[in-house]
Amino acid sequence: MPLTHHPEPEEVDCLIRNAELRDEIEPYLDEAISEINFRLLPTPTENRFLESMLAWERAPLVSIARWFDPPLALQPACTLDDEQLFSRLWETIEKLFSKRIVLDFTDHFSDRELYSLIRREIFPAAVKRVDLPDNYIHWDCSADDAGEPLAWLKYYATDQEREQWVVEENRDPPAREVPPYPRALPTAPALS
Repeated sequence: MPLTHHPEPEEVDCLIRNAELRDEIEPYLDEAISEINFRLLPTPTENRFLESMLAWERAPLVSIARWFDPPLALQPACTLDDEQLFSRLWETIEKLFSKRIVLDFTDHFSDRELYSLIRREIFPAAVKRVDLPDNYIHWDCSADDAGEPLAWLKYYATDQEREQWVVEENRDPPAREVPPYPRALPTAPALS
């Protein structure tokens, strides 16, 4: 007597959604997607991945300040005393986190320097606004204007990362130092 598998309605819905997502993503596919073996993914996982890809492709490119209504603006740091600046900085960090923007590698900046970085570089930056609950933007605050990872190497990189950098760059990294301004900033939840 042959055993017949009768799929549950949830399974059928999941497969139908998968077919819809594959159709929707088709115009955006390129050779990079061929490196992912979807046959190894459970269908619900593949669906979440395809939904995130579609969200990315369709997301508007908007300056971070304009992610807020009204758009965020910070007055120049030189117009604030230390207490006002500290308060405004943490208020801004919390607002950024409310839009799932996480600031990474900030402990080498004073409050005034971090405030200025947010005002001058982060707020005006045009970034795709992907509105998915699991999507966090990690803003790497360690790169300098030339894109050099010297602050990251100096304050944050592990020994293994520093060794890898030496191999790749064929030069010595800066001497390691402890970041002078430790902060407990909000972080994205760990992926499960």
